[in-house]
Amino acid sequence: MLFALPCTAWLFELLIPSRCASCGEPGPLFCGSCLCRLVPVNPPLCARCGAPTAWPVERCRECAGRRIAFTTARAGFVYVDVARPFVRGWKERGARPLAAMAAMLVAERLPCPAADVITYIPPDGDRSLRRGHQPAEGLARELGVLWGLPVARLLARRRRVARQTGLPRVERGRNMRGAFVARERVQGRVVLVDDVYTTGATVSSAATALRAAGASTIDVVTLARAVRGR
Repeated sequence: MLFALPCTAWLFELLIPSRCASCGEPGPLFCGSCLCRLVPVNPPLCARCGAPTAWPVERCRECAGRRIAFTTARAGFVYVDVARPFVRGWKERGARPLAAMAAMLVAERLPCPAADVITYIPPDGDRSLRRGHQPAEGLARELGVLWGLPVARLLARRRRVARQTGLPRVERGRNMRGAFVARERVQGRVVLVDDVYTTGATVSSAATALRAAGASTIDVVTLARAVRGR
């Protein structure tokens, strides 16, 4: 029995060799060539939403004039080129080991925020059931190990929402408004984890629920973020 799982894993790998989630070449789940093509989110950045800017600013054109409930948002990489198939493979094809790799990539790029607990965007019902896993939760739990912070499911979905894909920023905000509720009273500083930051509508809605439950600060951390002009 002690060797059952390793032997099974070895046999599975022999019969169905792993392939890179980005380029599809046989080998590691994320090959060295694709790893080198990841585009990091480098400073200068907007101090609030973490968007790359020409020079350091407190609020940028992406977040200025908007009500944003989170304290800061930071991402490791730009959601472009090899990052896109990587995330799709992780989210849609159930490549669960990619969560650990994603966490390592994030931890190498971003310092651990000053926080008391890590939480994550909660599962989205039928879509998560089809996937068989929940990427944001997987990333949060792996980051909890790397950063030495407890992970808790602090949020729940209050209602079903339409898919965000393809919606403009204003519609994304309307779609996500009031979508989340805290499952319990929240105290202290929270790290809120998701896979990709697109317009900030999802994480801001979730942060609003955490604020209402008592959180003092909410720092958003994602693997990747969309950047205008790319």
